[in-house]
Amino acid sequence: MTSAQVRAARGLLNWTVRDLAKRAGIHRNTVTNIETERYGGSADAIAAIRSALEAAGVEFIPENGGGAGVRLSRGKKNG
Repeated sequence: MTSAQVRAARGLLNWTVRDLAKRAGIHRNTVTNIETERYGGSADAIAAIRSALEAAGVEFIPENGGGAGVRLSRGKKNG
């Protein structure tokens, strides 16, 4: 999961940094620092972010020559 994927996933869900932080159970500064690549994040923080986004219906698309991405799973509109 890349910082760009986290930002894109929040955009798909129309979530603020605070929304993601609350759902992931981490501090909002941690989310901001991960998204801006100031901090890579602990394994626990990364796992919490990914779990929160996936629970809301985000699917992570691995890099396949065209870059990594995200999408909402079918039937999901917002978290």
